[in-house]
Amino acid sequence: MALNEMFVGEIVTELLKQLNAISHKSCFCKSSADNLITSIQELLPIIEELKYSGVELPAFRQSQLNRFSETLRGGIELAGKVLESGRWNVYKNLQLVRKMEKLEKQVERFISGPMQAHLLADVHHMRFETMERFNRLEQRLDSMKTGSGRWVEEAVKRMEVEGDSNLGGFSGIGLELGKGKVKKMMIERDDLNVVGIWGIGGSGKTTLANEICRDNQVQSYFNNRILFLTVSQSPDLEQLRAKIWGFITGNEPLNYTRKSQCEWGSGPQALVVLDDVWSLPVLEQLIFRVPTYKTLVISRFKFPRRVVNEVYEVELLEEDESMSLFCHSAFGQKSIPPTANETLVKQIVDECKGLPLALKVIGASLQDQPEMYWINARKRLSRGELICESHENKLLDRMAISVECLKKKVKECFMDLGSFPEDKKIPLDVLVNMWVEIHNIDEEEAFTILLELSDKNLLTLVKDARAGEAYCSYHEICVTQHDVLRDLALHLSNQGEVNERKRLLMPRRDTELPRDWEKNADQPFNAQIVSVHTGEMGEMDWFHMEFPKTEVLILNFCSDKYFLPPFIDDMPKLRALIVINRGTTEATLENFSVFTNLANLRSLWLEKVSVPQLSNATVPLRNLRKLSMVLCKVSNSLDPAVLDLPQIFPHLSELVIDHCDDLVKLPLSFCKVNSLQSLSLTNCHRLRELPADLGMLKKLQILRLSACPELKMLPPSIGELVKLKYLDISECVNLKCLPKEVGKLVSLEKIDMRDCLQIVNLPTTAALSNLKSLQRVICDDEVFGQWRNLEKTVPNLHVQIAEKWYSLDWLNS
Repeated sequence: MALNEMFVGEIVTELLKQLNAISHKSCFCKSSADNLITSIQELLPIIEELKYSGVELPAFRQSQLNRFSETLRGGIELAGKVLESGRWNVYKNLQLVRKMEKLEKQVERFISGPMQAHLLADVHHMRFETMERFNRLEQRLDSMKTGSGRWVEEAVKRMEVEGDSNLGGFSGIGLELGKGKVKKMMIERDDLNVVGIWGIGGSGKTTLANEICRDNQVQSYFNNRILFLTVSQSPDLEQLRAKIWGFITGNEPLNYTRKSQCEWGSGPQALVVLDDVWSLPVLEQLIFRVPTYKTLVISRFKFPRRVVNEVYEVELLEEDESMSLFCHSAFGQKSIPPTANETLVKQIVDECKGLPLALKVIGASLQDQPEMYWINARKRLSRGELICESHENKLLDRMAISVECLKKKVKECFMDLGSFPEDKKIPLDVLVNMWVEIHNIDEEEAFTILLELSDKNLLTLVKDARAGEAYCSYHEICVTQHDVLRDLALHLSNQGEVNERKRLLMPRRDTELPRDWEKNADQPFNAQIVSVHTGEMGEMDWFHMEFPKTEVLILNFCSDKYFLPPFIDDMPKLRALIVINRGTTEATLENFSVFTNLANLRSLWLEKVSVPQLSNATVPLRNLRKLSMVLCKVSNSLDPAVLDLPQIFPHLSELVIDHCDDLVKLPLSFCKVNSLQSLSLTNCHRLRELPADLGMLKKLQILRLSACPELKMLPPSIGELVKLKYLDISECVNLKCLPKEVGKLVSLEKIDMRDCLQIVNLPTTAALSNLKSLQRVICDDEVFGQWRNLEKTVPNLHVQIAEKWYSLDWLNS
């Protein structure tokens, strides 16, 4: 962490705030607080010097300051304890007074000692060395001037930025709206020193930045002092820092309108635009904390708010704007000419999905082409294929830059996204299961990869208010992706011979399997992932295929009946099977006998299907670890008279039953699956009863029962779940009470009981006093005070009142 942020952002401001509160509220420590305020205020000149110097201190001096910062950090904790201490706890208050006096002496020794002089000397020495180095660099750069005095170098660009910065002079409502929002951040917000423009490659970020720089109001506000630098993936940091430093100090050799030089930090407002920034470490080195200038950062990656204070996300074009831009590229005008096929033009524009770069490049590739060429282009676009070589070179290769820079494993995960249908939300649970099985990672790393892809604008997260919390379920989070980015993933995956591809994918739903699959079916397919997207499939619609290396099979279809592909028998390494019906009613699955040879299957996801009956005759899935049934009909499959789950799933560790409306009672057989660690029965609106022997699940750590409105009681045996860490009974609106046996859950760390409207009284504090591991309770106002009483006996407990939230969004897909 940078030194100025450590002092100003985290320590000094917070400590002064706490000390001022003590000075007004605590009679015991008021004197020490006032003395500390005075001492710390004497530090402010040094802090300001450090903040605006733009230089780094020597390692030894930095370590000295780090140790002192730890002292101040301890002061923040101590101040918090003083503010929380009760007035009548005299013994504790006397201890706090002595600790405050000790802190006061430590700070005083720092203030009165030689440290200040050393710090200022170091800062000025480093600044002098930096300026000398910049001056030497400027002399070298002077040799690059042309006769007219203009610089010849590629890093500084104002009007000649290629690609997505030049959209044929197009200026629409969306562009004006974006410009207005960014202008407001820069001109009207004095508290924002660094502003960002964020969007996917080709979305018009640089175009927007150039329009802002050309705006008369912006130029007037910054006195025509605007420096536009393109950073790129491999920047020359020393050169860029030299230009920025010279520019903001008034010593620049550039031809700006300002004639005279200004002293450091005393000049008029100025703007530095950093375009095409690819990494946080580079950005941090290009921002100088000088109050007289602002920075506008353009990037396809999101950066922390501590660096970029506020960000405008570039919006894709509306229908009329998309049409105008496309026509400008294809016809040289902003509307469809009378001689063109209007329907065909609209279909191709629609396939570009509002992405400016796609509209421009594809429009230009179709210019002056015959109508049959346009028809072929529409077909290829609808299949996610390339129109021609120029389309590949100018569009996909340009956008592939965002992917090629990723680490290998992250890039592979991005390419996996092409396995799912366009315009559909992907439950993160599905992605995580798949990535864990084929990329040799755990769930935590899979989630980290997801966040990295999201930060790099390669996918979009859709999540409810709880997503990302401890013990949250991944099926509460969904992923969406812009169609053009999905086409890019498909393009990268569809390289090479069809039998040798790592991913064998159907880019769009079709009535039959692709013809090139059938043509090459005489040889094994070596794909690791196979994705099929069809309508109703009968036994005769499949043909023989062999998949000796396939580990993930995704079956997307839209029908009320589906015959499972016979080639599942020829997938000996299959580890994850995902069956998703996009139709309106639950589909009947046929050919369930293909599960006979799935000895290595570890994860099974079933969505909107009627689950076949599970009985003692069902072939055991001995390695299955996770079973998810979402929007399914399950009552026939869970007949307690014939069900022996421990035999069928001897190693099952996680069971998810979500939005299964015909589940009324959970069969006793579930309680005999001794390996079960996580049980989620969520949004099951007819579930009324849990087994009395629920406590038999001795290894259970997570129990989710949220949004089961007919559930009226928890069995007393719940107290026997000695390893349970998380209990979620949120939105169980008819649950009458929390049984006193909950107090026996010695491992319980978190309870979520928001919107449990019938629970107004908790078990006694004595009954709950053994919950020593409990750290967090989320509840409603009615029981908030009762849980707070428990904080006295459970030291790490934090009780919070729930905010309103809704989690059905992802189902609208």
